[in-house]
Amino acid sequence: MSSDDAPWPIKAYKNLDFIKSRDGRALRIMSEFMEPESRLSKFNIQDTIVFMGSARIPSEEQARQEMELASDEAAIDRAAERLKLSRYYEETRELAFRVTDWSKHLKGDDRRFVVCTGGGPGIMEAANRGASEAKGVNLGFNISLPMEQHENPYITRELCFEFHYFFMRKFWFAYLAKAIVVMPGGFGTLEELFEILTLVQTKVITKKMPIILYGADYWDKVFNLEALAEFGTIDKIDLDLMYRTNSVDEAFEYLTSELSESVSYPGARRSFTENGNSGDS
Repeated sequence: MSSDDAPWPIKAYKNLDFIKSRDGRALRIMSEFMEPESRLSKFNIQDTIVFMGSARIPSEEQARQEMELASDEAAIDRAAERLKLSRYYEETRELAFRVTDWSKHLKGDDRRFVVCTGGGPGIMEAANRGASEAKGVNLGFNISLPMEQHENPYITRELCFEFHYFFMRKFWFAYLAKAIVVMPGGFGTLEELFEILTLVQTKVITKKMPIILYGADYWDKVFNLEALAEFGTIDKIDLDLMYRTNSVDEAFEYLTSELSESVSYPGARRSFTENGNSGDS
């Protein structure tokens, strides 16, 4: 309801014209901190494993359907490439299933290491789907965009969020995360990966943050981080900030090994009212 439709005088918090205005921007920003905080606390979400990757990577089923419907050589070639890429959807789905099943058997009542994604299709859908198939709650931090981004149907309904501000969405990714899994992706995936790497490298994030770069055949072609070390723009030790693998088994073993350490000490439990070991300044 707009201010024109409301009885006068109108209470400030019901004045949508004001809330949506430039002067109301601070309130909108705060709402994207306070509302998720309240909901996450209600559902006792302690920390997450964030899955990042392309919204454009299809499931194997979808890719095979596209192959069957391809009517010319160009379409067949495109469908074949998408079928090849679909392995990352299926492997994301499997990894999310396995870490969710593992986390459900940890001691305590807290929901630990909950699968979290950007809420959209592609790799995000695959991770939410795998967690859902393991009968685990999972999060989707969706963002309002003119194309590509729409919430997938596998997110736990009560934990599907819709953000307007990218920086608030990225805050929640970083604040809750205990590990990051980066599947093949485009500009958005690269931007999120390098922001997290920068925060970890500069120790703005001080908590332990395992980062998996999944898919050697993709990432080896997309960028050459070793060149940065050779030129001296990063230290060689910075290359160790990421664990590279092409195997679900290896990724699962690495994640569970690294995260098991944070289960056993009191500082691993975080709250929204205390800084805990969140690593945020």
